[in-house]
Amino acid sequence: MRHISTGSPFEEQIGYSRAVVADGWVFVAGTTGYDYASMVMPDSIEEQCRNALTTIGKALEEAGSGLDHVVRVTYIVPNKDEWAACWPITSTIFATAKPAATMLSAGLQTPEMKIEIEVTARVPA
Repeated sequence: MRHISTGSPFEEQIGYSRAVVADGWVFVAGTTGYDYASMVMPDSIEEQCRNALTTIGKALEEAGSGLDHVVRVTYIVPNKDEWAACWPITSTIFATAKPAATMLSAGLQTPEMKIEIEVTARVPA
C-alpha cells in the first residue's frame, strides 16, 4: 500500500492521505476546492470544482493512473442548487472515463467549501 499527499495542512492535522494506492486501485478522497499551492479557496463552486479535479488528477498521476481511469466519483455539495454549475466541468473531465457517479448534499468542514470530490480509479496494467 502506498500513500500520496498533496502537502495540505489538513492531511497532517486530521490524519489522512489524499490518495491511497492498493492492489491496482487508487482511492482519492477529502478533495475540496483549495489551491493547495497558495491555500486559497475561490468563491465560486465552478472554480472550486476545477481546483478539486486538478488536485485529484495530480494525485492519480502520481499513483500511475489518471482521470481517464476513474471508475467511481462522489460529489458532495452543501447547496444542491449550485451543483448544476459544475456539470460542464465534470462532463468534460470525465468524457472518456464516464464513471459511475453520485451527488450528495451535506455540510462540509468549513462554510467556504462548496464542493468535495472523491474518486476511485484503476491503475492501468
